[in-house]
Amino acid sequence: MNFEPTATDITCIDGTCKKGKPREIRERVFQYALRAIKLYQHLQRQKDGAGWILGKQYPRAACSIGANIEEAQSGESRADFIHKLGIAEKEARESLYWLRLTLRAGIVSAGKLDPLMKETEELIAVLASIILSARGKRSLERGSGVSIHNS
Repeated sequence: MNFEPTATDITCIDGTCKKGKPREIRERVFQYALRAIKLYQHLQRQKDGAGWILGKQYPRAACSIGANIEEAQSGESRADFIHKLGIAEKEARESLYWLRLTLRAGIVSAGKLDPLMKETEELIAVLASIILSARGKRSLERGSGVSIHNS
């Protein structure tokens, strides 16, 4: 089973793809969640009970990234937006933990997990960048006396 990006996926760093075009984070994490589901399906076909347990933990965290980003889109305030993105970043970090554990336990080979781990690291970096940017805007707006309600 291959968990690498499909030919239509482009490797992105800090929200910018190799061709220089920004990639929609919501679509990116949606595709990431689909890859998590494929890994789960692969692990469920194995006879290793440890793989079954790890296979359940990883997709929960991986799918939660996108769910929290979707919730952030309807944030009641900029602070709520930032908070939801913070949860998404934490879920991405948890996802990376489960992938590393799966790799070190020898349940799935590095060749299959490395691309997924790299994508997870990139998602963490992108989310951290978005959060920092949103916090910066909040600081600027506080200084100008502008209040933010629905952003």
